[in-house]
Order: sequence, then structure tokens, then C-alpha cells
Amino acid sequence: MKFLDANVFIYAYYKPKKQLTDKEKQMKEQAKKIITDISQGKEKALITVVHLAEIVNILKHGMPPKKLTEVIRGILMLENIKVQSLTKEAYFVANELGDDLKLEANDALAIETMRSNNVTEIFSFDKDFDHIEGITRIPNSPKT
Repeated sequence: MKFLDANVFIYAYYKPKKQLTDKEKQMKEQAKKIITDISQGKEKALITVVHLAEIVNILKHGMPPKKLTEVIRGILMLENIKVQSLTKEAYFVANELGDDLKLEANDALAIETMRSNNVTEIFSFDKDFDHIEGITRIPNSPKT
């Protein structure tokens, strides 16, 4: 099982207003492949309700509501995706971890959720995860 960061969906689904660089195009294709592999049951994933909310909050600006609902419903219906609910205390612990690791709260929440579920790999394009001991980010940065 791998943690599924919200930015994977953003790269896969967000329609940019500008021309993408080759690196951005490659990242978009990698994101689509990750989502396809999860959708087809080739990968097991873990995500929190907070990260689902991040997906909605960003994609609502570039995706019709009906399509966004279908995406979120699809995530929730997949048996190979574990959606972690949270308590106030869990978010507080993650926030404290963020201070320690110099990460924003939701990235720290991903780390804390991974640790509590014995998950060591994360699907993400966020390079901040590269500096966290015991965590492997997938995919690695594309070559430019």
C-alpha cells in the first residue's frame, strides 16, 4: 500500500490555462498512470479525508461539478483505497510533526498517517517528501 497525495489528482485532471513544459507533460502522464493503476486494482492506496477535500477544493475550479463528483465517488468506491478518517487529536499531532519537519500541516498529516499505517511509499510530486527519513516518493522527479 502507498499513500496517495492529492497533487497526483491535480496533475492528472487539472486543465492548465498555459502551455505545459515537457517536464509538466511528463508529470501529468505519470499522474494519469498512477490513477489508472489504482483504478484497475494494480495498486493499493491510502488517503485521508483531508486530502480528498484538497482534491475537491482545487479541482472545483477547473472541472465541472458532475465530473468532480464522479471522480470523488470513484475513489470512495474502490476497494483497494483505504480512506482514513481523522480526529481533532490526530490532526493536532500532525500539525506538531509539521513544525518538527518544517512541512505544512497536510503534508505532515500524510507522514503521520503513513507511519500509523506502516506505509513507507507515497505517490506524490511534492519534493518535500524526499527529505523525510523512511519515506520513498514515487515517482521520482522526471528528467528535464
